[in-house]
Amino acid sequence: MLSRLTLNAARPVRKLFAVAPARVAFQARFLSEKAIPTGTTGRKMPVDPCRETAEATKMPATLTIQGGPVFQGTAFGANANVSGEAVFTTSLVAYPESMTDPSYRGQILVFTTPLIGNYGVPSNERDQYGLLKYFESPHIQCAGVVVADIATQYSHWTAVESLSKWCAREGVPIISGVDTRAIVTLLREEGSSLARISMGESYDEDEDAGYTDPEQQHLVSHVSTKAPFLVESKGASLHIALLDCGVKENILRSLVARGTSVTVFPYDYPIHKVAQHFDGVFISNGPGDPLHLTTTVQNLRYLMDTSNIPIMGVCMGHQVIALAAGARTVKLPYGNRGHNIPALDLTTGAAIITSQNHGYAVDASTLPSDFRPYFINLNDGSNEGLIHKDRPIFSLQFHPEAKGGPEDSVYLFDNYIRAVQSYKNSQSVYKDNRPSQLMLDILSKQRVGAQPLRQAIGA
Repeated sequence: MLSRLTLNAARPVRKLFAVAPARVAFQARFLSEKAIPTGTTGRKMPVDPCRETAEATKMPATLTIQGGPVFQGTAFGANANVSGEAVFTTSLVAYPESMTDPSYRGQILVFTTPLIGNYGVPSNERDQYGLLKYFESPHIQCAGVVVADIATQYSHWTAVESLSKWCAREGVPIISGVDTRAIVTLLREEGSSLARISMGESYDEDEDAGYTDPEQQHLVSHVSTKAPFLVESKGASLHIALLDCGVKENILRSLVARGTSVTVFPYDYPIHKVAQHFDGVFISNGPGDPLHLTTTVQNLRYLMDTSNIPIMGVCMGHQVIALAAGARTVKLPYGNRGHNIPALDLTTGAAIITSQNHGYAVDASTLPSDFRPYFINLNDGSNEGLIHKDRPIFSLQFHPEAKGGPEDSVYLFDNYIRAVQSYKNSQSVYKDNRPSQLMLDILSKQRVGAQPLRQAIGA
């Protein structure tokens, strides 16, 4: 078993994990190359001429784990050096959705699946609600990508460009041709670790002190909308207020497709001051340490103390509700990230397969007496949800919207909408909380001011 002491005490341990420049994964490359007829390049999106791509030169690159080994491979995507927290995902599909998930903000994403890029990258087309059809946010959120093999040619009817060209435009480097099995083994034993992707073969051990830890940053403030915006559902009778901690497009879609309009507020908006104008409150997913969200927690605690309005939270929203209720959160050793994680519904005894992306969890032993655990993780026993014993308040650590699958838990959105409708019907005086024409006219229809990662860090 590897230990940080072993890695620090004997630098030659690095060589145990050193990987020679990428060997050709013949079968995978053969399939990806044959998927497109000779001479077909697909529809192309313009490439930013200011963003150099490393793909053309097959530049060597290194992935370095802080205090650990160096992995040598080949660079794709942007010609850029980046640092962040290395985490791994067990998702087999949906890499565009994963990479644009705001919950991955600033992280170096290691894919356990051996090949990505074979179906390219789709366009930024929007649906009837004005939401992105194929992405979870307008830009790539992860700082870098690590994969065993990347398909340089792609084939899919929605694709407009290659994974490498997309990453080059967005300023995100990819390192391929490394032993991701060894990397994941290291991360599982040592925990999520700070890492660096560097262009070139050389590595300077003195740079170890320069690693960027995204967990020390207020990541939610970077991904949240800077002003309210409105997603309208034509003919909707319900109106939901959503606190944006880094909301995924498919969470918004899951709400408006069920007959609600959604007004999205910045994460620190004083929601308790406007909740009476809505039929329900929702707190979204988001990146980083929930303890940074002190204002959000205080506002929500005041709302919970003064109103019976239905409240639902997902991922970061789950942790915010727990903190507002008086519980505590803990950082998991390596988190839960993937589309194949089992969870148990403690109210029904049913097991479901869930999509997850989080590095923190709620300590269920600290829940107050009026809350009880809702779901638990069947892999590590961590808490996956909480529910109020008497009031319409519940939250989920996993992602019921699950763009990229699975869809076992989408029924929880239906449960929430029923609770919102029941609350509205129970009011002694009917209130029409539908968006006014003034709101429809003056509010943006898309998130406002959330910067791409490269602009936020001055790239």
